[in-house]
Amino acid sequence: MADYDYDVLIIGSGPGGYVAAIRAAQLGLKTACVEGRETLGGTCLNVGCIPSKALLHASEYFDAAANGTMAKMGVEVTPKLNLPAMHAQRLDAVAQLTGGIAFLFKKNKVDWLKGYAKFTSADTVEVVGKSFRAKNIVIATGSSVTPLPGVTVDQKVVVDSTGALELPKVPKRMVVIGGGVIGLELGSVWRRLGAEVIVVEFLDQLLPGMDMDIRKEAAKIFKKQGMTLRLGTKVTGVSVKGSKATLTLEPSAGGAMETLEADCVLVSIGRRPNTEGLGLDAIGLAPNARGQIEIDHDFRTSVPGVWAIGDVVPGPMLAHKAEDEGIAVAENIAGLTGIVNHAVIPGVVYTWPEIAGVGLTEDQAKELGEIKVGKFPMLANSRAKTNHEPDGFVKIIADARTDKVLGVWAIASVAGTMIAEACVAMEFGATSEDIAYTSHAHPTHSEAIKEAAMGVMGKAIHI
Repeated sequence: MADYDYDVLIIGSGPGGYVAAIRAAQLGLKTACVEGRETLGGTCLNVGCIPSKALLHASEYFDAAANGTMAKMGVEVTPKLNLPAMHAQRLDAVAQLTGGIAFLFKKNKVDWLKGYAKFTSADTVEVVGKSFRAKNIVIATGSSVTPLPGVTVDQKVVVDSTGALELPKVPKRMVVIGGGVIGLELGSVWRRLGAEVIVVEFLDQLLPGMDMDIRKEAAKIFKKQGMTLRLGTKVTGVSVKGSKATLTLEPSAGGAMETLEADCVLVSIGRRPNTEGLGLDAIGLAPNARGQIEIDHDFRTSVPGVWAIGDVVPGPMLAHKAEDEGIAVAENIAGLTGIVNHAVIPGVVYTWPEIAGVGLTEDQAKELGEIKVGKFPMLANSRAKTNHEPDGFVKIIADARTDKVLGVWAIASVAGTMIAEACVAMEFGATSEDIAYTSHAHPTHSEAIKEAAMGVMGKAIHI
């Protein structure tokens, strides 16, 4: 150890990096984490998951008051938007959580090396002109917004997800380029607060990668909420003049080009791994065609002593996937067995209602063999009914021969929380019968999962 400054040095303090650092320290390894931001937590805590949820939650209250939902329940109010206060509570949530990680670093004796790391050899990185040598180095640099070729993000009229969190006033018309998770969440925030929101998606359905029933139902719900959806449409250009943007649209099926004006354009077409500036060439490590760092089952790269986790490696770009990998890589480095079951990683869209899924879609499951499907509408769920939350359903896909659950998909006000039950069940190899005959508290939204499981066998009670 005398030759090394650290047992483990982690590059990046996002959900993967900071969790890996804390776990490594817990396991008795001398640990450092390199982070160039002024605060820990990466994209997720600073400009991603956490601040967006703060705005989503606050805007849900405003919308419930404005759209008559509260009045239906006998609470008559006329909402008045205080956007600076809404932003302030967002910033407060971020400050508390990023500060919490700094506290945990101190508690677990993790050194925070402030700056950006660059490899000079396979066991050495340079941070602000100083070299640090480590027995193991973990790349956890995350991802950043994918730019749209030919479109300049000025964070005023044309914004990315970071800029969309900071808008000083509600735009009259917002065009969201991309019908994925981030665009729909941030589009929902500003629609609730009064903006006209138009979503332009190149594919013929929203939410690529999710079950087709979910994608179609989500589109119906967003339309009902007042969003305009332009599916199967390509944005070929964005020009800005003063405080207005003009977009050029081209239907993917052919047809006349058209233009669309907006006060704000949100570019939300995905994210790409952060590998620039790391000096990977110095250690002979080249990203793949998608810009990701390839790893083996234990998160080792092709360079001995160098590991990688999170958004920078293949797989879904999700904070909880990175966290799981952070724990696993620290345990592997410590000589334990760290495993992540990548077949059971849930995905959640925090719109209203929430959208969640885990495992295979119906189309994917059909490719593997014969299946059975059970569906149960939230309209028939007692708790959803009393809460005035009728939209959505739960769908369970099971193997026709073994009854093993292959995938669970849900649209419900608390789908993001409900999906955890499905994850636990699938982790233990549950059948739909196992879920169907497990007692669920009444009245709860989760009863819809039980009923969907009963529906796989054709015996749901309440429909």
